[in-house]
Amino acid sequence: MTLPFSTLRDLLRFAVSRFSEAKLSFGHGSANAYDEAAYLILHTLHLPLDLLEPFLDARLTTAEIEAVLKVIERRAVDRVPAAYITQEAWMHGYRFHVDERVIVPRSFIGELLQDGLQPYVEDPEQVGAVLELCTGSGCLAILAAHAFQNADVDAVDLSAPALEVATRNVMDYHLDDRIALFEGDLYAPLAERRYDVILSNPPYVNATSMQELPAEYKHEPEMALAGGADGMDIVRRIIADARNWLTEDGVLVIEIGNEREHVEAAFGGLDLVWLSTSAGDDNVFLIQACDLPV
Repeated sequence: MTLPFSTLRDLLRFAVSRFSEAKLSFGHGSANAYDEAAYLILHTLHLPLDLLEPFLDARLTTAEIEAVLKVIERRAVDRVPAAYITQEAWMHGYRFHVDERVIVPRSFIGELLQDGLQPYVEDPEQVGAVLELCTGSGCLAILAAHAFQNADVDAVDLSAPALEVATRNVMDYHLDDRIALFEGDLYAPLAERRYDVILSNPPYVNATSMQELPAEYKHEPEMALAGGADGMDIVRRIIADARNWLTEDGVLVIEIGNEREHVEAAFGGLDLVWLSTSAGDDNVFLIQACDLPV
């Protein structure tokens, strides 16, 4: 059989057309059809992910072309997120193993950890204990361990399968001596202690939005997305008990996606600090320990 493609450039053009025709939804690592196509093709061909140009006119073997076409069709027809196809996700230069046991890492808290949450954390080197709730793949726990070099990190998730993925990622970064993983419901599995920082990217999608999610997001674990009628079920519980787990000058940081309206309706009486990220000022809020309910 003579294939109508011979170069990477041919396949890239075809993939962009195929993804556009299929009206795919992006948001699991890429923002558009071109970037997604380039990533999937380079990964499938075992080429450096940041070096497309030198290989555009390279002639491919029949086996390579067939492998790439198979990936393109899986993405276009089954609407599987690219990260599940490649079993990896990247955040701020860090690679994480992912599969259908966890949502695809994409937290804006990762951006805020790059400077150690300053100025709200005065000195990142003085942070001794960090807690991450709803850890999933463990990506934020790992980024926190790098941001706060002298801290021990506890990370909790209700899902045993998700913690299997987190364990792999923690081991990949040789952080098993600093990151402890706990299976359970929020604070329940933890020993009594105080944390300088509590982080969470919890389930926060409201019930109406859950019904309207694109097909790609329906491949992710529902329990990691659904936050109840207004999206705030888990957030309420995190906030209600956070003061019992924070140091006097500790901070709670929670990501809530597009749910700011529901956050302000539920917690309008609290002193919420909205943090700036690449997505704007509506996705992540911070509360100082002293401003939390007792």
